[in-house]
Amino acid sequence: MIVSKSKIRIRYDEVDKMGYVYHGNYAKYYHISRTELLRKIGICDSSMETYNILMPVVDISIKYLNPIFYDEIIVIKTIMLSIPTSRMKFSHEVYNQKNEIINKAESTVAFVNIDTRKPIRPSKIILDKIQSYIETQNY
Repeated sequence: MIVSKSKIRIRYDEVDKMGYVYHGNYAKYYHISRTELLRKIGICDSSMETYNILMPVVDISIKYLNPIFYDEIIVIKTIMLSIPTSRMKFSHEVYNQKNEIINKAESTVAFVNIDTRKPIRPSKIILDKIQSYIETQNY
């Protein structure tokens, strides 16, 4: 549906003693790519907060296929899988410099009221921005 790609250079502090990117860092990479996808369509974390909305991750599933090493440049391809309801689902694919797939993941964020911390549906403004972006891309 909506696709975004983000490039990241692996820093020394992100690798473990084996020289591999520590597995917990992938959630950070998905967050970066998911944030950039939303920014691309006009939604950013600070604007969500002005609408009293938070978007915590409620589910993440990762399939590790190959390691990534220090100083490599990776590309994270993130896809918004559907128009959000009270949740928004994404798929992620990480590629190395040789364009080989490193891992695949799916993540889900929920729309939550900032005060009550209860699930809510996205505001019309958010849905309109998503729909407008889709229409301009001729999906």
